[in-house]
Amino acid sequence: MTDTIAPDYTTDAFFGLEDRWVETAPGELTHYHELGTGTPILFLHGSGTGVTAAANWWLNLPELSELGRCIAIDSIGYGQTVVAEGTEYGIREWVRHAVRVLDALGIEKTWIVGNSLGGWLAFQFAIDFPERVAGIVSMGTGGAKLTAALQGHSSPVLTPEGVRQTLELFVVDKTLVTDELVALRYASALNDTASSRLAEVVAARDRDRTALPLDFDVLARLAVPVLLIHGTQDAVIPVSRTWELVNTIPHADAHIFSQCGHWSQVERAEDFNEVVGRFLRSHRVG
Repeated sequence: MTDTIAPDYTTDAFFGLEDRWVETAPGELTHYHELGTGTPILFLHGSGTGVTAAANWWLNLPELSELGRCIAIDSIGYGQTVVAEGTEYGIREWVRHAVRVLDALGIEKTWIVGNSLGGWLAFQFAIDFPERVAGIVSMGTGGAKLTAALQGHSSPVLTPEGVRQTLELFVVDKTLVTDELVALRYASALNDTASSRLAEVVAARDRDRTALPLDFDVLARLAVPVLLIHGTQDAVIPVSRTWELVNTIPHADAHIFSQCGHWSQVERAEDFNEVVGRFLRSHRVG
């Protein structure tokens, strides 16, 4: 039995998701949301200011949980996951954390759905632990070369207006960035900075952009089904990132959304759920 105490925290009703915690290492309690039964589908969020599993996937989990056991985690350094003293961050550390979650939940093999940083992690997971990945869906896959937008993304301004500006980079339709959503992300960002976590995770992410880029030679031998999703107006990670991957991975398909930015699972949520659901069903999920 763990001595680590879960935070006194309830995910805001705006997201409509229940909270769960699981001990994944000594001193480490992973916060997650779970819906559905059957084939495991692990959801990995991106790295924007104030990001959480709920804030990434609240529009997708209810529908996609009709197909399988959807598990959306707060990666170490983000959200409400409690980390042990001395925890290090980085691409491989985040992948190992995801493996610990699977182990703690008794899951041997899973599909992975990842957004931005989460997509980068999904492919690194497949490189490091290929036997544990059934397939991948990745949107605006992270790890791309540094762009002006990414550079700005690396230096978030921790004010409500700064959070708003960051979120507006993610979408074409700025009306999606409501006052309520900004307030929720700002509150989460303040939690991130309580122990300087935000600066640490951003530094680790940007370090590994150069130190640990995806190994395309290994990805060229990836044997699992892959769906790559991108918005044509993605101002954070250019759509060329998807073309690089789809031309490398043997079993990769791509779906490109028009009038869509970096946040396809939110900006085109209904269409996103339909596209991903159809892809999963075609591979006998659900």
